[in-house]
Amino acid sequence: MPKQQKWTHKTGTREEWLAARLTLLESEKEFTRRGDELAQQRQQLPWVRVDKEYQFATDEGGDSLVGLFRGRSQLLVYHLMFGPDYIAPCPSCSAIADGFNGFTIHLENHDVMLWAISRAPIAKLQAYKSRLEWTFPWASSHGSDFNSDYSVGFTEDQQRKQGLEYNYRREDPIPANPSRSSPHAAMCGTDTLTYLRERPGISAFALEDGVVYHTYSSYGRGVDGLWGMYQWLDRAPKGRNEDGPWWRRRDEYGKS
Repeated sequence: MPKQQKWTHKTGTREEWLAARLTLLESEKEFTRRGDELAQQRQQLPWVRVDKEYQFATDEGGDSLVGLFRGRSQLLVYHLMFGPDYIAPCPSCSAIADGFNGFTIHLENHDVMLWAISRAPIAKLQAYKSRLEWTFPWASSHGSDFNSDYSVGFTEDQQRKQGLEYNYRREDPIPANPSRSSPHAAMCGTDTLTYLRERPGISAFALEDGVVYHTYSSYGRGVDGLWGMYQWLDRAPKGRNEDGPWWRRRDEYGKS
């Protein structure tokens, strides 16, 4: 069982609760309206033609970026952190994937394909997919420039000497012995530097007249709204109620 923290809350009458709830409702409605405006701004971004020929390994064999559309006009990609040297993918990305695993079929029937793409070889992806009984399409970009071009995969040289660009910001080079270790590196079977060569994100593409266009990408906290469990926790009495990473891969809870 998770550690129980002491409650800090007010109590009141039903009438007091309803008055406060109605005030909050106005703020929630404004937040929703602002979200609608942001969605429109995303859709108004200029499309950038993708001329590079990317190749991916899938359960069916090799495929191109065009092929991942599977006859749809829209493609969403979750950049799932599973590097070639990882033993298992990032547990945060696994929790996010647990969330979208069940609704990809609805997107597929609304002219949208959603794929996870990772740099680990396809055999590793297939083994982990089987372990967690996932059904969404998952492709390997191993050996291609796809992750690098969309700022979610980096080399040791970039990391140690050049610095890298992630989430539209330039990061300073990381020393050989970083002062802080990532709590998830060991869970992925890697050291911190190797773990941090992969980053999470989402990218969107459109297919028009046989041409692929890149339309949107978001990284870091920009993916937070797609993390299903947090949307529920934000509505729970204690909220996120966390002090550092507490989650595990869903088949690891209860294990030491």
